[in-house]
Amino acid sequence: MKAFLTIATIAALGLAGATQAADINGDWARGDGRARVKIAKCGADICATNTWIKPGTPSEKAGDVLVMKVKADADGNYAGSAFDPQRDMSYKITLTVKDSSMTSKGCVLGGLLCKGVNWTRLN
Repeated sequence: MKAFLTIATIAALGLAGATQAADINGDWARGDGRARVKIAKCGADICATNTWIKPGTPSEKAGDVLVMKVKADADGNYAGSAFDPQRDMSYKITLTVKDSSMTSKGCVLGGLLCKGVNWTRLN
């Protein structure tokens, strides 16, 4: 479940869609200070890669990748799906970017279990 919080709730995170949406590419720190990710294009998709995980954080490691297929709207919101190949799990995700902040929400089990996470842009 901890891995779900880091990678799946990034939420972080696509570039496809409307041109007015806020850019989600870059480096982000999770609000609880336990993880950092880099969000960038990877082929036709967007990938969020763990670049740092606080020691002692179970079930997560640097290098874990979340592959996302998301679309953006003009309000800075993204929605779509994400696949976590390390855990062979798929998620529904939504992301809201405003200035240097991002909120991600990942859902599993058909939307029955969802978790939101806040992020701060590092660059």
